[in-house]
Amino acid sequence: MPTSNSSTTYGSVTKTFHWLTALLILAVIPLGLIANDLAHQIRNPDASASEATVRLATTLFSAHKTLGLAVFFVALARIGWAISQPKPGLLNGDKRAEAWLAETVHWLLYGSLVLVPLSGWVHHAATTGFAPIWWPFEQTLPFVPQDPHLAEISSVVHFVLQWVLVGAITLHVAGALKHHVIDGDATLRRMLPGLNPAHPTARQPGHLLPFVTALAVWAAVLGGAGALGWFSKGAGATGMATLAAVDSEWQVQQGTLNISITQMGSQVTGSFADWTAEISYAEQPDANNRHGEVTVTISIGSLTLGSVTDQAMGKEYFNAENFPTATFQADILTTETGKLARGTLTIKDQSVPVEMPFDLSIDGDTASAGGGLSVDRRNFGIGGDGTDSLGATVDISFDLTAARG
Repeated sequence: MPTSNSSTTYGSVTKTFHWLTALLILAVIPLGLIANDLAHQIRNPDASASEATVRLATTLFSAHKTLGLAVFFVALARIGWAISQPKPGLLNGDKRAEAWLAETVHWLLYGSLVLVPLSGWVHHAATTGFAPIWWPFEQTLPFVPQDPHLAEISSVVHFVLQWVLVGAITLHVAGALKHHVIDGDATLRRMLPGLNPAHPTARQPGHLLPFVTALAVWAAVLGGAGALGWFSKGAGATGMATLAAVDSEWQVQQGTLNISITQMGSQVTGSFADWTAEISYAEQPDANNRHGEVTVTISIGSLTLGSVTDQAMGKEYFNAENFPTATFQADILTTETGKLARGTLTIKDQSVPVEMPFDLSIDGDTASAGGGLSVDRRNFGIGGDGTDSLGATVDISFDLTAARG
């Protein structure tokens, strides 16, 4: 069998691409559906997921993503090969409606085989945590920031276009069976191994109208998703407490409060969008080297933690619905090694003594500070005692600028 196409036959390279793509699709779609169902169970704040469930979901998602990238690169190679080859014409090109539908489906197939895995890849790169791609390269993408809004948009695009792909595959298979069983022609046979030539009809459909139709289908489904508000759905804010401003000697003008965890061997970083700090500070310490005190109140529901945000809000973790805030109360001290905040961190009504070293600089009525500490999440009853999927250590860091009131 020749490797290249002719006007009447498909070559071995084209057939290999076709059936390899089919095998990959048969694997990647079920993996994605099963993994997504498990992810909903894990992220449900009202449920608790076992370590085994989390590991299984992670494995299935990693397999889905890895095979999805294989589909993407095979599709690009297949398109490149198709451009360089003659395409055997349709055997029913003289039937205008059928020919138009067949070509439209082919455009939808080729386009979706690129767009679906690409949108999934962008979503993976735009978020952090949960199920790495199994390859030795970076998990990120150039020009794709780790941004929750971009991750949300790409996730919706991926979800919507996957059903376009499923629909196109269904129509493609149905058309092939119709040709084979009802029409009795060689449309299906000429894609099977061996030399199965078949002469196309003299009349063939153009490419422009089917291409425009495929564009209209993609636009319609994405527009429908937009009309339904899918692109504006946030990750949710279960148990989110909107904190009132505090009257403080030093008023925070700007700042960040970040956490970092390790899940399935990968670092996941997140931040709290809503927190307040009541700070009293004197530049000259008292006899006990005490400068003042600080009380930080944190809205747990304002946490963004990559793809595991919803999971973090659940009962086994922060339990944000019942414990919407955390607090850090500490004395501000000067030690031999520098500034230190010594006090207690309270999460889920569990108070743990902590010490947080930090750097401080004051210029007139403006102060800049930054520091951090590490805690063991198990001391607060977060995530259970196991460490197979979720590391025990949580790194907390802050950076702020405050003005004297």
